[in-house]
Amino acid sequence: MADDYYQILEVPRTASAEDIKKSFRKLARKHHPDVNPGNKAAEERFKQLNTAFEVLGDPKKRKLYDEFGEDAAKMGFDEKKAEAYRAYRSARASGGGGGGMPFPGGGGGVDFDIGDILGDLFGRAGGAGGAGFDVNEMFGRRASARGPERGEDLNAQVTVSLAEAITGTERQLSFQRPGRCQRCNGRGESGTSGTCPTCKGTGRTRRGAGMPFAGACPTCNGTGRASEPCPQCEGTGVTEESTRLTVKIPPGVQTGSKIRVAGQGAAGERGGPPGDLYLETEVAEHPLVRREGDDLYMDFPVTVTEAMFGAEVKVPTFQGEVTLKIPAGSQSGRKMRLKGRGAPSLKGGTPGDMYLVLQVKVPESATPEVKSAAEVLARAYSGDVRQELKL
Repeated sequence: MADDYYQILEVPRTASAEDIKKSFRKLARKHHPDVNPGNKAAEERFKQLNTAFEVLGDPKKRKLYDEFGEDAAKMGFDEKKAEAYRAYRSARASGGGGGGMPFPGGGGGVDFDIGDILGDLFGRAGGAGGAGFDVNEMFGRRASARGPERGEDLNAQVTVSLAEAITGTERQLSFQRPGRCQRCNGRGESGTSGTCPTCKGTGRTRRGAGMPFAGACPTCNGTGRASEPCPQCEGTGVTEESTRLTVKIPPGVQTGSKIRVAGQGAAGERGGPPGDLYLETEVAEHPLVRREGDDLYMDFPVTVTEAMFGAEVKVPTFQGEVTLKIPAGSQSGRKMRLKGRGAPSLKGGTPGDMYLVLQVKVPESATPEVKSAAEVLARAYSGDVRQELKL
């Protein structure tokens, strides 16, 4: 089986219905997308948990799953089809067979076409319904050679400055990746054919275990001839390539943000679609501005005169210069808010704000005039400025 529902829910096959429910709830909370935003592995795990619990949490579905495994889902968890398939397996084991044979169902005989049942299990060959269903042909197609496959997703890291993270930017990337083979255009075939290596030119192979069927060769579809693989990519349709790519970094990214560039991952094998490229951003620290979420903070120096009497001053922001009015009597540490001048929201919400933390700066020179002015200021204090400091 591709996935064992009991293993997915981390319970033994003998687990009670209550134990299954408890385990599902615990794992669902752990892997819920809201708890793991942007984590594709957790999102996929959450989907698997729901699929597994949908079956094992239902007593009838669980019973059929225990007997038929993943084939129970392909039968739609239909008890009549399951009963018919049991009878068919029994008939095959005792030497019986034949499509369209009557099977017992429930209280009386019900006509089932084995083509319908096996079509649901393994993929229907031809049109709907059981008429004209070729079991041998079906098994040949089921085991056919691998077709096109989607390419793998690729990951890369890009570093941007805080200014670029706020306003957005572009980056030119140069890297190696599995690309589409130019010689065969990704098909994996050379264009010339030879004797099929699977059936040795007969066009027929025997497939299946326990009840084997002779059917059309899956590699050559019964023709006995198969296209030779491309010598450059050895039949995969993929070769290593160097590429240059210009990508846009949207405004508002943070360290750890992931940017999806659709279709720029590895090429798909045998003509399959390419994967995606995911860029993880790292935002370099800024010497003057620090970021907390979408808000920005900057220490902003003001003179003694500006702090005492108030003033209008120019403030640089990442979106351009603005004018700030400093109230009279401002002290060091006072926060002044510039609404909407922080980082944009990646999710399209309200942008953050920019906070200026005032820092009153005294003159660096100590001329007689400055010293005299400072003495006048000293007499203006009403008491000890540190009298409230008690540890």
